[in-house]
Amino acid sequence: MIPFDDPRLTAMGLLAEVSTGLSAKTLPSLAAAGLSEIDFETLIRLARSPGQRLRMSDLAAQTNLSTSGVTRVVDRLEREGLVVRQACATDRRASYSAITEAGTSRLAEVLPQHLVDIEAWFTGLLAPDQLATFLDTLRIIRDAVRPCATAGSEHTPAQETAAAGQAQP
Repeated sequence: MIPFDDPRLTAMGLLAEVSTGLSAKTLPSLAAAGLSEIDFETLIRLARSPGQRLRMSDLAAQTNLSTSGVTRVVDRLEREGLVVRQACATDRRASYSAITEAGTSRLAEVLPQHLVDIEAWFTGLLAPDQLATFLDTLRIIRDAVRPCATAGSEHTPAQETAAAGQAQP
């Protein structure tokens, strides 16, 4: 017999439903600020990175985009004045993408509502101990399936947990 009720299928289904549902709940505030999901992800990753910049290759790894895909996103954000490219002083083949003051301002516009949305539809639904356990669990899975997701970052899991706790309104 085919195990249609296998809990592994349930886990994947729930994860997909949650991801899709959270995107639907948070996209309107991003769109109101003139940002797509990938624009927001790119800007927030730059803003949270050491020196508010990342090597283009690390940004591609963190966003799970190809090098040409991240180039297109950075090109668009650069035209809008939200990021700039910076040459790498030690490797002429490498370059950085850095968030600008305009990019930081755009994030500052969208973050208050985005955090309200996250609190209403995600983190606020969990008790603090549930959230801490959930974040630890997500990191275990993330590190297995996307080991490059933190490329170029100096943040530790403890810093991420602290940042998540501070981000609540």
